[in-house]
Amino acid sequence: MDFILPVIVGFAISFVATLLPGLLNMTAAKVSLKEGRKNAMFFAVGAAVVVFFQAYIAVSFAKFINSRPDVIEMLEEVGICIFALLTVYFLLVAKKKKKKKKKDKDMVKMRSNTGNFFMGVLLSGLNFFPIPYYVFISISFTAYGFFKFTNPFVPLFVMGVVAGAFTVFYLYIVFFKKFEHKTDFFMRNVNYFIGSITGLIALVTLLRILQNR
Repeated sequence: MDFILPVIVGFAISFVATLLPGLLNMTAAKVSLKEGRKNAMFFAVGAAVVVFFQAYIAVSFAKFINSRPDVIEMLEEVGICIFALLTVYFLLVAKKKKKKKKKDKDMVKMRSNTGNFFMGVLLSGLNFFPIPYYVFISISFTAYGFFKFTNPFVPLFVMGVVAGAFTVFYLYIVFFKKFEHKTDFFMRNVNYFIGSITGLIALVTLLRILQNR
């Protein structure tokens, strides 16, 4: 159980976080449609490599701040501001979604010239959400006994995270064409979903800080 739990936890939280239509999984699906599954798999591998380093950095940082209650309190206060700004940003950007179609076409052209693997690395590296996400998850799960900052646990957790993200990429690559017509709603409203999540996190964090004082 000590070897299965970290993999399951890492896989589950990564799968849920990556499942919502976003830049990485939608790009993987588009590569599959335009250039075939093989090229899309190279893109997915490149993105998953970066996810590995992001998860490991996040857990290492979480291990440091977990022993510093003062740092955790400061980060929570900073996090409220950041998530509040992100909420406003995504809710405003959602209204301008249609204006970004030309930019998406340019990215397709860039991808074919640069190489799918390195484009996966680049786009995944530009995605800064995983690091604070896994920091928050690992610290929160520690309080409930679902996470441990031990040597066997952390590598297995990171492996689960990578497996969860890659599984979502694979599902988008294989099944996107069948459900493509059903993703239009999500793509039109994805920023609203993300903005709602960040707003909820900011609200919950604020209430927890006020309760502890």
